[in-house]
Amino acid sequence: MNAFGKLFKLNIFGESHGTSVGIVIDGCPSGLPLKQSDFEADFSRRKSGAKGTTPRQEPDTPRIMSGLFNDRCTGAPLMILFENTNTRSGDYSQLKDTPRPGHADFTAHQKFGGYQDFRGGGHFSGRLTLGLVAAGVIAKKMIAPTTLSSSILEVGGSSDIEAALDRAIENKDSIGGIIECTIASVPAGLGEPFFDSLEAVLSHMIFSIPAIKGIEFGAGFRAAKMTGSEHNDNIVSSDGSTETNHAGGINGGISNGNEICFRVAVKPTSSTHQTQRTINLRSDQMEDLTIEGRHDTCIALRVPVVVEAAAAIVMADLMLQAQKVKRIF
Repeated sequence: MNAFGKLFKLNIFGESHGTSVGIVIDGCPSGLPLKQSDFEADFSRRKSGAKGTTPRQEPDTPRIMSGLFNDRCTGAPLMILFENTNTRSGDYSQLKDTPRPGHADFTAHQKFGGYQDFRGGGHFSGRLTLGLVAAGVIAKKMIAPTTLSSSILEVGGSSDIEAALDRAIENKDSIGGIIECTIASVPAGLGEPFFDSLEAVLSHMIFSIPAIKGIEFGAGFRAAKMTGSEHNDNIVSSDGSTETNHAGGINGGISNGNEICFRVAVKPTSSTHQTQRTINLRSDQMEDLTIEGRHDTCIALRVPVVVEAAAAIVMADLMLQAQKVKRIF
């Protein structure tokens, strides 16, 4: 549904062209300091407006509606709301009957019987990742000194990001990308065997980000081409430090104390300026579809901070379960 977590629990709400989007967070430790300015750095990394991103501009001002008093979390659920102020819903008026290829329009219609808000993707929109980033800001505070860092390795199959963007813009098409995330100063022992392995919980959360199509940890798919003696990470210290990190900081579904490293694949934005073919649900005939509206040429450019936030949320939940989150701030 719309919830995630055991002790650090999230409920996400809103639609791209509705009145607002936001998140409810339960499990924030009482006394955790929090100000509106704490969100600015990560929100700026997610913002649009740069080359290759949508021209839709929103202030993204967080309205903390509950769970905060005198700039400290009270321990009650924290509700953070963001108003939608720059919508052009008329751009989507034809999509009720003509689902966009690659989007959730058709599957949403099947699941919700046509009652879904189809404007701008509705509840499926990347706009809702704003709530995830907000929760990530809080999670990062909780898990310190554990830190996270993410960056773009390539877009459109090229490490020359500027050139790849220029080609996509010239071709009036979209491109995807690959993002790498690392988590440093991780306590050993987080995660469980099998169903709640650290990889499984991270993957569960990462795939909640729209446009994510793949994930690999450590050596990832390269491991299939390695021998066991090559892939194994020699242990050099009683704290679990290893010579290499092909396992990506996880053995048996549990953190081994080394840096966690994973990469994700982000698909090309489904909305492009190219004419596409789709079915008209009313006439049951195929027809041309030209998508209007404001869209990212490369959504991957704005995803690193979202991946970082998603991973921080998982770490906060697991560290609370392992009693690794300090209670005095």
